[in-house]
Amino acid sequence: MKVSRIAAVGALAGSAVLLLSGPAFAHVSVAAEGTAAKGGYATVNFKVPNERDDARTTKLEVNFPTDHPLASAQPEAVPGWKIQVTKATLDKPVELHGEQIDEAVSKITWTATGDGIAAGFFQKFPVSIGQLPENTDELVFKAIQTYSNKEVVRWIEVPQDGQEEPENPAPVLALSAASDDHHGSSGASNASEESKDADDAEAASKETTAAPADSSDTTARVLGIVGIVVGAAGVAYGVLAGRRRTDA
Repeated sequence: MKVSRIAAVGALAGSAVLLLSGPAFAHVSVAAEGTAAKGGYATVNFKVPNERDDARTTKLEVNFPTDHPLASAQPEAVPGWKIQVTKATLDKPVELHGEQIDEAVSKITWTATGDGIAAGFFQKFPVSIGQLPENTDELVFKAIQTYSNKEVVRWIEVPQDGQEEPENPAPVLALSAASDDHHGSSGASNASEESKDADDAEAASKETTAAPADSSDTTARVLGIVGIVVGAAGVAYGVLAGRRRTDA
């Protein structure tokens, strides 16, 4: 009985932990593919999970930061979704490739043209953004999620350092240190990886090329030894046969 009670209490405690921690892992979030370096460009994914069992996610609205405007934001086409990019005039123009830009993307809206995101599934919405600011460590994107039953969830609360995560946290993109070429560190990383892959491929090619010669040499030696053994056996058999005939 005591063991059963302990097991039951443990199960209830585990369930409570899951219930309390579940929402923290199910909010709209943003993450870069690779790194998002200050002063460079990056492709980011807005990840949207469907939290409702009786409704589908049919719309996502992402508001871009106004304190650190992005001169360029190009969404990738997502099957089953209509995309609308909204731009706004900037209070203060920003410089991009030596040109003054007086407007930037203020909002991107994805609207489902089909069923949307079903219960138990999530969808990623990729966007290429830049030039990333150099005077901040993060960018906050406030998001609004709409369900098929007209319910609206606003992911707009900005997380604060040293405090618990809010109930409806806004997606936050962390920025890494600026790279030398201001095009993000992903390119340098990819180049390094490609160089390493090329070196590995060359080494593998050399090993593959050398293998047939070693294999042929070993095979020749084995065949030579087998031939000697067979030859010796034949000679021995001939001698024994001759002796038997002589004895007879």
